[in-house]
Amino acid sequence: MLSNLQARDAATVLHPYTNLAALPQQGSLILERGDGVFVYDVEGKPYIEGMAGLWCNALGHGREELVEAASEQMRRLPFAHLFTGKSHDPAIALAEKLKELAPGNAAKAFFCNSGSEANDTQVKLVWYVNNALGRPQKKKIISRIKAYHGVTVASASLTGLPNNHIDFDLPLPQVRHAGCPHHYRFALEGETEEEFASRLAAELDAMIQAEGPDTVAAFIAEPVMGAGGVIVPPRTYFEKIQPVLEKYDVMLIADEVICGFGRLGEWFGSTALGMKPDTMSVAKQLSSSYLPIAAVIIPNWIDEALNRQSEKIGVFGHGFTYSGHPVAAAVALKTLEIYERENILGHVREVMPHFQQRLRAFGDHPMVGEARGMGLVGAVDLVADKASKRPFDAKRFAAAKVVALAQEEGLIVRAIGDAVSICPPLVITEEEIDQLFDRLGRALDRAESWAASEGARQAA
Repeated sequence: MLSNLQARDAATVLHPYTNLAALPQQGSLILERGDGVFVYDVEGKPYIEGMAGLWCNALGHGREELVEAASEQMRRLPFAHLFTGKSHDPAIALAEKLKELAPGNAAKAFFCNSGSEANDTQVKLVWYVNNALGRPQKKKIISRIKAYHGVTVASASLTGLPNNHIDFDLPLPQVRHAGCPHHYRFALEGETEEEFASRLAAELDAMIQAEGPDTVAAFIAEPVMGAGGVIVPPRTYFEKIQPVLEKYDVMLIADEVICGFGRLGEWFGSTALGMKPDTMSVAKQLSSSYLPIAAVIIPNWIDEALNRQSEKIGVFGHGFTYSGHPVAAAVALKTLEIYERENILGHVREVMPHFQQRLRAFGDHPMVGEARGMGLVGAVDLVADKASKRPFDAKRFAAAKVVALAQEEGLIVRAIGDAVSICPPLVITEEEIDQLFDRLGRALDRAESWAASEGARQAA
């Protein structure tokens, strides 16, 4: 029976990424407070937040400095916009800091409110800039199967997951999807990671040629694919992809929404994976998710093209009411200050070998086909048969079963197709990592008993 809060929630709140028909029977997990890497429900039960919220709460809960940064800014200037030549100090200082941290030739930052808005902006900038450069036909953008880039009309088109397209009439006609760089699932028998990477690069080359190089404008990629299942690219992947892009004058857009600000042990995932992007989208850990803020970081040549085109038209006709919101910008600045002062990147580098060791040990579990990850993010891929890599029947909802059992064990993780993903706050300690994986291990063992008793391993 639902509690009063659960019933009110089911009656009034439209939940993202939820089976809306099942929610009124199951009820939501209603959280009340957080402390460090733990959150507590309304009955006081603690959970390790094994997903850092949605890949974003890097510093954990209860950071008073961030609360103070917000309250101080709200007292001083609670709102100001960046339209029509207006500005304010928090946005200026944050843009300067992002320009300092970003790899490559960063020129300016455009602020928005989410990763979806940032990647939606990337699409518009690609089209706008190519019009400015006299290339009106160069408009197609290549993403990848299983990529996740957001849920607005344009960013959901870039996303390479069926549930983001079905019955939303997506993707847009200018978007294409290249092969997914998941060696475990898509490599040919006996194909090494390097050989798989070479094949993907060759397939991308062939796709661009088939589309017409003068029509292909950009290629967008997450350094490590997040919400598509935590897919780490095969060795030499970006090393082989980038020459193809350069050959056809195709921009590389790095979606750093999940990987940015320390998740892989570097400021940006692009650095960790050897990417050399033209532009970058950042969000989530930019403010440790305490307030919504995101940015697109652009190089000089794009800035110059935007200037010329806006001079011709009379205005750069893009922006959001809350672009560079002063309170969100102040919190983001304080977040970056904490990352540097507390050497959060150094902490990640110190604990990530233990995280990956505990994660990869699940590769021997009878329910797990592959345990994969990088830095402080990972996933276990569930299989009904390890030898053939056959997944569970989708109607069995095996990953969702593991997630539900983990929640009973006091751990929040997430089901993504056949995978269970883990992405804790960056401040997690080795002791807390052990608690996280001990709880996940118990959930997997209970799920294994369920699979045996329910005959869930039988082929559909």
